[in-house]
Amino acid sequence: MNSENIYILGIESSCDDTAAAILCNDTILSNVVATQKIHRDYGGVVPELASRAHQQNIVPVVDQALKKAGVTKDQLHAVAFTQGPGLMGALLVGTSFAKSFAYGLDIPIISVNHMQAHILAHFINEESQTKPEFPFLAMTISGGHTQIVQVDNYFKMTVIGETIDDAVGEAFDKTGKLLGLGYPAGPEIDKRAKLGNPKAYTFTKPKVDGLNFSFSGFKTAVLYFIQREVKNNPNFITENLNDICASIQYTIIGILIDKLKKASKQTNIKRIAIGGGVSANSGIREALKSGEQKFGWTTYVPKFEYTTDNAAMVGIVGYLKYLENDFAEHNVMVNSRLKL
Repeated sequence: MNSENIYILGIESSCDDTAAAILCNDTILSNVVATQKIHRDYGGVVPELASRAHQQNIVPVVDQALKKAGVTKDQLHAVAFTQGPGLMGALLVGTSFAKSFAYGLDIPIISVNHMQAHILAHFINEESQTKPEFPFLAMTISGGHTQIVQVDNYFKMTVIGETIDDAVGEAFDKTGKLLGLGYPAGPEIDKRAKLGNPKAYTFTKPKVDGLNFSFSGFKTAVLYFIQREVKNNPNFITENLNDICASIQYTIIGILIDKLKKASKQTNIKRIAIGGGVSANSGIREALKSGEQKFGWTTYVPKFEYTTDNAAMVGIVGYLKYLENDFAEHNVMVNSRLKL
């Protein structure tokens, strides 16, 4: 390993957060995120608006990251950027900036898979964060993805289970929309679930073969349940909102943990890590921790700021790839459906 300090600029622009981070080796010096609030008015991310906001935010966010880190652009060794998956227009903004910025500084660029970044966020050097040993299972859960990945080393990852329709984040947001909650609904459901009875209402878990997930049937079940109850009592949602949220969250967590149990048994791997925006959910974190007692797991939960979309996780992948001289060509293209 190179004894020289390596400075990496990480850029993340896959969806509705414009982010930049500066790393010195595997340590975060700054991690700046500009969240686009305009999408709340539409109940979901509008791709064209996201792209425009990225264009407005990218320069000030990078500038702020450099200033917070106390690093000049001339000290940078490489620029790492999210190549995919994500929204095409949003990815293009971050990629185009990374290419031109690195070209002007005559330093290499490093392309990063967004899902790999969520997993390798566990290897950011933090006193409060324990790094998992290989091999381990990673459950990446977000608004666009739900996957179980077997991680054998930094660069060998195998998806052994994934959603066949909606992602878990969509399940939270779309059921939340049925309840009249804002966007994103996940944090509000989590907040209200703490005040409700998780077994007040029963929702059937979808039956899906193997380690794959499905949430479309669950959403439909919640829709029919709400329609039926509101028909009998127009005030049903308002009077029982906390219990409904608790029951929805309890079912979703049950679906995730059931598949993790099955994956752990099949692979005989008991080291479990989570990543992605939905891993900020307190109920999921508690269920994972309780798995240590119930199933003998060792669990790894990253700091909150490394779970949602951020550039620190892109930077750590960039650093690890830099050590391998794994650089991208300047004609590299974004890939909105990039696979692990």
